[in-house]
Amino acid sequence: MIQTDEKKRLEQFEEMLSAVQTEYDSIVRQLETLKERGKMKSVTYQQLFTRKLTYQNMLSMYELYDLAEKPKD
Repeated sequence: MIQTDEKKRLEQFEEMLSAVQTEYDSIVRQLETLKERGKMKSVTYQQLFTRKLTYQNMLSMYELYDLAEKPKD
């Protein structure tokens, strides 16, 4: 049986992973919208692209330890 502290930690991990995945998906959608509008050279696009790489790296670490599926590009 999982102790209370361990269970809470697992729940917090799952919540964090979900938040990272949700944010990554949101960033990808925003980038697609900007790309469709031809705004690939905008500051907003560049900032979002940098954030995408950051979140992609985070998800890759989870994947490395078999804690998450590979993110979609």
